[in-house]
Formats: sequence, C-alpha cells, structure tokens
Amino acid sequence: MVFSSTNTLTTHSYVSPCLLTIHPSVLAACTAESRQWYLQNGLQLNPDKSEALIIGTDNQLRTSNSAITLVRVADDQLPGADEIEVLGVVLDRRLAFDKHVLAVTRSCNFHAHGIRHICHLLSINVAQTLACSLILTRFDYCNSVLYGAPVSSI
Repeated sequence: MVFSSTNTLTTHSYVSPCLLTIHPSVLAACTAESRQWYLQNGLQLNPDKSEALIIGTDNQLRTSNSAITLVRVADDQLPGADEIEVLGVVLDRRLAFDKHVLAVTRSCNFHAHGIRHICHLLSINVAQTLACSLILTRFDYCNSVLYGAPVSSI
C-alpha cells in the first residue's frame, strides 16, 4: 500500500499477506525508466493530461489514506483520481467496472435512439447494418476486461 506524505511517496509500516507494498525507490526507478523510454522514442510525458489511480479492495482503500491528492511520478506531480479512462475503458479504484458498464450502456442507448429516429427513412438491411456497426461494436470492444467482474456490474 503506497501512501502520500507531503506529496512524496512512503510505504505503510507493516506488510499484510494480502497487501502489496511498493518501496518508493522501486516506484521511482520504474517511472524513471518509463520516462527515459518516452524520451528515447521522441515522446514526452504530459503531467497536465496524466492522472494517478490507486487501486485496491474496499477494505484496503478504507484503511489507506484515501486523501491522496498528488502522486510523484518521474519527477512530475500527478493528481490522484477516483477513476480514469484508458482506451475507452473506465477504470475505478475497486476495478468493479460499474462506471464502464454504465458508459457503454449510455452510448448504446444514445445510438439506438438515433437509429429509431431515422429508421422510417432506412431499409431494414441498412437499419440492421447501422445497429451492428454502432451498437454491437460498443458491446464487443474490450468486453474481456469484464471477465471476473461481479455479476451485479454486468
């Protein structure tokens, strides 16, 4: 469990069998290597467009210092977030995917309503093609991340 103390990373003072502890020097070395890779490949980390997400079980998040607002990564201060979107998948602190499923559902409903409004102008084949291309692709995209998610999320 990683904690923030005056905007620097420190680790929890005890190790539980269910608790993964990352030493700050290991995290710093890892992020420094990532930053070096970016620079070698002509890329640059943009701290204005980056966020940090601290992931854990409900119990781990309750017992940890949930007031972490900044995380230092590769010499940049990144704001802590409750959720982030990566390649269209919404990740939350518990990896429950509730918000991801909600976002996919909203997107599908939006497109279904759009097709409904113009379906009187379309043939059945064109309407089916639109439904498959606009709605089913959203269901199929990254649905493997939902494997093992709670049934209540799906």
